Order: sequence, then structure tokens, then C-alpha cells
Amino acid sequence: MRTNDLGRGDYGVNGNQNPSANPFEIPGEEGENTEAADTTKKKERKPLESYFFDDSTRMRDNFAWQVDMHGNNIRMIDIDTLLTDFQIDFPFLKQDVGDAYLGNLGGASIPLNFFRRPQNRDFTLSSPFYAYIFTPDNAPFYNVKKPFTQAGYLTAGQKKYAEENFSLIHAQNASPSTGFNLTYHNRGTRGIYDWQGSKAKALSLAFSHTGKRYSAHAGYIFNHINLKENGGVIDDWHITDTTYEIDMNIPMSMSDARNVIKNNTFYAIQAYGVPLVKLTDEDFSMAGYPSFYVGHAIEYSRWFRSYTDTYAQGAGEYYENWYINTSETADSTFESRLSNRLFIQLQPWDRDGIIGVIDAGVGLDNYHYYQFRLDDYLAGKTKGENKTSFNIYGSIDGKFKKYFDWGGKLNFTPIGYRSGDLSIEANAALSVYLKDKPVSLSGSFVYRRNSPNYWSETYFSNHFAWSNSFNKENESRIDVKLQVPSIHLDLSACQSVMTNRIYFNERALPAQESNAVSVSGLYASKEFRLGGFHLNPRVMLQWSTDHRVAPVPLASTFLSCSFQFYVVKDVLLLKFGVDGRYNTRYYAPGYNPALAQFYNQREKEIGNYVWMDAFITAKWKRMRIFLKFQHVNQDLFDTREYFQTLHYPLNARIFKYGISWSFYD
Repeated sequence: MRTNDLGRGDYGVNGNQNPSANPFEIPGEEGENTEAADTTKKKERKPLESYFFDDSTRMRDNFAWQVDMHGNNIRMIDIDTLLTDFQIDFPFLKQDVGDAYLGNLGGASIPLNFFRRPQNRDFTLSSPFYAYIFTPDNAPFYNVKKPFTQAGYLTAGQKKYAEENFSLIHAQNASPSTGFNLTYHNRGTRGIYDWQGSKAKALSLAFSHTGKRYSAHAGYIFNHINLKENGGVIDDWHITDTTYEIDMNIPMSMSDARNVIKNNTFYAIQAYGVPLVKLTDEDFSMAGYPSFYVGHAIEYSRWFRSYTDTYAQGAGEYYENWYINTSETADSTFESRLSNRLFIQLQPWDRDGIIGVIDAGVGLDNYHYYQFRLDDYLAGKTKGENKTSFNIYGSIDGKFKKYFDWGGKLNFTPIGYRSGDLSIEANAALSVYLKDKPVSLSGSFVYRRNSPNYWSETYFSNHFAWSNSFNKENESRIDVKLQVPSIHLDLSACQSVMTNRIYFNERALPAQESNAVSVSGLYASKEFRLGGFHLNPRVMLQWSTDHRVAPVPLASTFLSCSFQFYVVKDVLLLKFGVDGRYNTRYYAPGYNPALAQFYNQREKEIGNYVWMDAFITAKWKRMRIFLKFQHVNQDLFDTREYFQTLHYPLNARIFKYGISWSFYD
């Protein structure tokens, strides 16, 4: 890729004094033909030359991406400024067919799609809150030609019980290659039901420099989740067979239990590129030339969780065991991780060539775990437990023009904590073009062999205690996708075969199934458009060979039916419609507050309830407006079984409204 005189500044000095002029004459006097001296050197602003971005991306006014903390790679993401799915305010409900959840914004959730459930192995006690948490892998970075700010506020219900959702994004570039951004979310509710309050805060501060040879990404992340845990309704008939004038009067299991989760994370990754051929000033980017890159990544993350309750406020009947204190609970757990990675990336020919990049790296992870143990306390040992893990990894990626992409990854832990863990991935995508419109068929294979998570083997608290010695988990997963963007069609088929799977059983205790368990899934999404009419169905079919270990609903659906039109051409766009959700009956997960974990209950099948929202959204220039009646169909059908998790009712009918405003200056 070449261009003329890009990145170079012309230097000049105007008005140099004529050497033949009289040196004793004062310049500027009447009758003299002189020019004012100007010694200012002006350098043209260098353009964005990074090898990460192609020409079409550079031309955009704003774009965003996420970083890969294992190497010199990024993932492009969209900036949300459209009306598409703007009416969906719960973040986890924007993904395919959504999640099973406890009813309140800011609370725990678990995807109905088995293949989208969190795979995180660090501090799994936070995994039910994945949708609210920033990590170095999902923190956004921005490049903007003008300062970009987006602020949003949504609310619902009376002030005393209000649900609130506030978000703020600010991004600004100091140069085309260097920028910083702030992303903040504050979501929660004061409680539709008794003792249901929640607050989920997430802050990401990020800095990026994506230069011609040197790139750097760094940031700070703060996550804070504060939950009032009511344990669900005492008996389901209070919802299904009784109508209360005020939902706050429905009796709940506990009235003072609370979970608090805090996280602080610092991270940085940088790489320096060395071209293997001589570059000139006219060579705009290294992306098209043989090169290699060396880099380093560091991450330090601290997690803390506390759980409290009292026997007299309902916990006495809710929990069977009181190991430490028979009147009140004050459990705490702590985990930290310091990761260092050194990596090298080889670009043999062209970054977009048939062999684009080859990555290799080594990583050293230092873990520290702490929890209160009665035996350690009596022995005076309160320093926790330290573990160290060393791993090696590599990957290769390539493409053939715009028609074929392929890649593979390997990660192996030879020594230390989690010794013997192995992950192998392979993927390929074939694209054909019909009248310049792409049709893509892709497939991937993943094999994982993982050590048990620390907290599944060792845990001691007031209500739960275990000491397990589990075998490594094994999983083989195949995924095939067909995508036709021109007609808004997505089809996929997934298959997972697991052995030694670890799960929380019906007693909310970790258990392991040695026999093979298989989960299969089919997913389809298609948007139909006729003028301003839009119909968007998403359907997920799943089968499990053992619902005791891996329960899934046979069918889960999301259907959005809407009509949109311009009230004022190119100024005011209006959209109104109805969203519906449904899943078949199955043994939906239970939720245990003391563990902050979902478990595989066998008490009752849940499902077969249609949930509907009526909405109106509008986009007026840069502002989006939101109006919605959530659960508009409450009591319209002959059932009130609006549960997605055992004993946790979804919210009753409620009106929501809010705005989101973007600024580009």
C-alpha cells in the first residue's frame, strides 16, 4: 500500500533577508520592499498508519475494537447508535434467544443457549453476572476523528421501586493513532419485589496507540455488584394463584441477605514491529510487507466477594447448615491473578495473505486464593494459598483474498498449577459472492482439557463446605454456521461432547459426571422486511443426553415484530412494535444466594410462558428515545407462571422510558 507524501511535513522559512540589503536599515520602514520573517515550522498531522486497520476502516469517522491479551491481534466491534434492538434494555437479552434470569436488572443470569454460557475459569463466583462485567477481553477501544460522547438514561416504576439504567461513553483522539476513552455503566433496581434491590457498576478507562510500528493498549477496570438477595418467593402460589395489590407485599424467603462483588483490574499490552524489507516514507503501512512483532502483556486482577445474612430474617429456614455461626453469616472469598506474557508474531508475506500471521507466546500466571477456614484460623494460618502456572501457546491465521479464511490455536500448560491443560482450536470460512453479495459458510472445532476450578474443589463458608478432588474436564465442540447478510439470515448447528463435566447438583454442591454427556443445538435467525414492516424471529432448538448434568429447554424463541418510518425525512425515524419470548418446559436452573451460583434443580419444570413487551422507539438526529410496556401481556392468558428460575418471578407489568444521546464534537 503506497501513497504520496503521507506522513511527511514540508518545512520552510519565509522572508529571508536579502544578503545585498543594507544591514543597518530597519526592515519595514516606508518604502522598503521587505517580508516579515517566519521561523515557525509546521508539520502535517500524520494519518492513521496502523497495520490493524484496512482502508475502509480508516475512512470511517468512528470505529471500535477489543484486544487479544495473548498476542498482537484485535477484534472489530460495532458502536451502538442505531434503533436495532434499542428497545431491549437488559444487556443479556440482546444475544440470540436471551438468558434465564432472576427478574431484576443487575441480577444474575445464565444463557438459555448452552453454547454461549461463560467459559471463564478465573473467579467463577462472578460468572452469573458476566453480562455486567468488564474484562480486558471485552473492554472497548475507540478511534474517533472528533470527540465522541454518548449518554443514556432509562428508568421505570415509582421512585421508591425504580429500575435505572445509566450509561456514558466518551472517546477522544490526541492524534489519528493515539486516543483514550471512558465507558461507564450503572444498572440496577430499588426492588420491584421485597428486598430485591441491585446495583451493577462497571467502569473501563482505556488508552490506545496504534502506530505504524508500535502499538500499545492499556486500561483500568472497576466492577462493583451489590445485591439484596431475597431467595425467591416462599411459595410459587403467591404468584400463580394470588393477586397482590402491591408486589412488595409478596412474601419472600429472606429479608436481609446481601452479596457484594468487587473487582479491580489493571492491564497493558504492547508490540513493536520490525519490517523484513526496507520501507520508505511512502509506504503507508506494514500490513502488506514481511515483518515480525515482539510484544509483552501484563494483567493484574483482584476479586472479592462477601455474603451476609441473619438466621432471624429468613435464612434460618432457607439454609440447612450453619457451620460457623448459628445466628448470622459473614462469608468472604478473595482471588487475585498476576499474568505476564511474552509473544512474537511473524508476518511472512502479507497480513491478509494465505499465511497471514503466526503467533507464539509463553505465559506465567500467579494466583492467590483466600477464604476463611476454621481449621486455618485456629492454627493461625490466614495467608491464603498461592499457585503458579506456566503455559505456552501459538496460533496461525490466513486468508485467500475475500473468499477463504482459516486459522488454528493451541494452548498447553506443561508445568505448575493446571499442569496438563490443553486447548486446541481450528476454524475455516468460505465466502462466495452472488451479485457482489456475500454468502459465508464457516466451521470450527474446539477441544479442551481443563483442570477443575479452584472453588469447585475447595470451599468453606457458613452454609456450604466441601473438599473435592475432581478429574480434568474434557470437551469436544463442533460449530457450523451459514450467514447471508443481504437477506439477514443466520443458521448454525452446534455439538458438544463432554466427559468428567463438573456442575452444581440439585443440592447446590459441586459434582462430577464421568460418563459422556452430549448437547446438540440448532439456531436460526431471519429478518423479514416489507417496506417499513420488520419481522425478526430467532429460534434455538437443543437436546441434552442428560438433563441432570446439562439441562436445556427443547425450544427457545425470540420474535420481534415492528414497523418503522420517517416522520420527518432523514430527521425523525419512528419505530413501534412488540417483542415476544418463549421457551418450553424444562428443569430450569435454581439459584443459591450464599454461593451466588446457578444449580441444576430437580424440584420443578419451568417454562411454557409467553412474555411480551410493547415498545416505541425513535431516533431524532443524534438522540434515541425509548418507551416500553414490559410484560404487557400479564394476566391476559390463563397462566401466571412467569418464572425462568426456580421460585424467582419475573417482574410484573411496568412502564419504561429513557433516552440515549450521541455528541460528535
